[in-house]
Amino acid sequence: MASTSSSSSSSAREFEVEKEIKRQEVAIDELNCLSSSRRVYHINGNLFFLTTAEKAKKNAQKQLDYQNLKSSRFVRRHNCGAFVVA
Repeated sequence: MASTSSSSSSSAREFEVEKEIKRQEVAIDELNCLSSSRRVYHINGNLFFLTTAEKAKKNAQKQLDYQNLKSSRFVRRHNCGAFVVA
């Protein structure tokens, strides 16, 4: 029963990571449609900061890279059984 519980929680985490990756990809695509000088709001925590679309795109790309790294760690952890990558 414990293995079923850990399996379902790991698949839920994987789903959340994949959902966040899709969200970041959509954000980057939307920012690509704007001119680089266009002013946009960037969310950092609970605060909104006014910035350029180019800076917001760079930040969204960093977030996407982080989520992809997180996803690849999950895959390695999941495929290696008891081996955990921190």
